[in-house]
Amino acid sequence: MKNLTDLTPEQIISQSNNKTAQNNYFKAVLLDIFFVFYSIIVFERAIYYKFILTKRYLPFSWNEVFIILMISVIIGSLWTYSRTSLSCKIFGLSKQNSATKWTVEIFAWFLFNITFIAGWIITKISIVSLFSNDGIVGAGRIFSALFSPELNIFDEALFAIIETIYLALLATVFSIPITLVLSFLTARNLMKENKISFAIYYVFRLILNFIRSIEPLIWAIVFSVWVGIGPYAGMLALLLHTIASNAKLYSEAIEGIEQGPIEAIEATGANKIQVIWYAVIPQVFLPFLSFTIYRWDINVRMATVIGLVGGGGIGTLLMQYQGLAKWHEVGLIVLMIALVVWIMDYISAKIRESLY
Repeated sequence: MKNLTDLTPEQIISQSNNKTAQNNYFKAVLLDIFFVFYSIIVFERAIYYKFILTKRYLPFSWNEVFIILMISVIIGSLWTYSRTSLSCKIFGLSKQNSATKWTVEIFAWFLFNITFIAGWIITKISIVSLFSNDGIVGAGRIFSALFSPELNIFDEALFAIIETIYLALLATVFSIPITLVLSFLTARNLMKENKISFAIYYVFRLILNFIRSIEPLIWAIVFSVWVGIGPYAGMLALLLHTIASNAKLYSEAIEGIEQGPIEAIEATGANKIQVIWYAVIPQVFLPFLSFTIYRWDINVRMATVIGLVGGGGIGTLLMQYQGLAKWHEVGLIVLMIALVVWIMDYISAKIRESLY
């Protein structure tokens, strides 16, 4: 096998293109298998069992799933091989002819329609229920109570909303140093120099993607069991999700920086830390600051929601009065939440405008 030094530039480019085409083909096969599997499952479960047979409980069998998976593997692989699939179109592998165009368009339209129909069936959308007389009367009764708030609980609600603001603030502040470190470890352009650093990049990316994929509401439930119900559990839930979310935003900002300053600093013989300090940080400081302020704004909104599962703050108080059907008290809490969210949104917007 020839070394890269023995190859001409044209041969190196050709090898690189062949490797890219092979990777794209493999991805297209996997995606086509998924498309076929998804289409069969959705059609069978949602449309056939739920809609046609009107079954309340869907039957499940691992043997059936395995058979469907095997069918999907065969059909998906053959479809990719024909170069007429939707995945081939996505990865630029499809044949440029009218048959491919029609095949892709028909399947894309089919995929959209079965997804929409399945969503309609599963969510049990009913226009009749929405405009029924009993429903409208009940909704009117609740709205009238919400817009005639009970002011006797103002002090209690004020303390709870302040607790919510500080909960969000501490979660944001504590996340900053951890996020900064993780953002540099998950920036592809800084971690691709050798296999060890690239492995670190993939491990941290995988962990952060997992954390970010779980909503703060779920993390609040976990921490409520771990440290007990209250604002501490809510703060930890927001902290964990903020770290994972901001690390992604920070790392993407790092990956989008200009390479000129980095090359200039490296040319002076600077080490890795010096390159980051003098060439990377000056380019990402303002985006980092803007992302952090915006995240505090988001955390204030989220803090009201995680309180519903014991995360402390105004959400916990809202859940208590809602459970007792005290809608006038709920009305005051809702108005206070709306006011605070509006004020925080206005302040954060002004701060971000002043940074640019």
